[in-house]
Amino acid sequence: MAQFTVNAGRVDPYKNFKFRVKWDGRTVAGISAVSGLKRTTEVITHRAGGDPSTSRKSPGLTRFEAIRLERGVTHDDAFEAWANQVWRLGAGAGQEVALASFRKDVGIELFNEAGQLVLAYKLYRCWPSEYQALPDLDANNGGVALQVLVLETEGWERDVDVAEPSEPG
Repeated sequence: MAQFTVNAGRVDPYKNFKFRVKWDGRTVAGISAVSGLKRTTEVITHRAGGDPSTSRKSPGLTRFEAIRLERGVTHDDAFEAWANQVWRLGAGAGQEVALASFRKDVGIELFNEAGQLVLAYKLYRCWPSEYQALPDLDANNGGVALQVLVLETEGWERDVDVAEPSEPG
């Protein structure tokens, strides 16, 4: 069976370095790393007293792992603004959390080497559980200062409207 239906001659899987993350209808600037999308379904074992000496297995609760986003520190405040909707220091009693708007749907798009959209995923009811505004700072080490936003999600699915594009020859 062919791995690619439209581009049957393609043998290389897609690379992991061309992607975009979107929320609030816009692409979030500068994201350089996104952790993988992973879900785990608990295994429930059970057996009746008269069953053979083996257990039956059935699916239990499904959990979706948090998604970690990293980007270089800039003046774009998208990470901080969203994190502040979950907790605002000094906002006053009853105003610390923006209950009506702290959850957002997020989109992750993957592109091929030619920059064509090849896969997209929709992440539902996400909210920031961790925000790192600055990394450890070290005058003896060169590197990019990274911000981190960790998102909890209640589920995700592949966007089936995104089809394999015909790649340029």
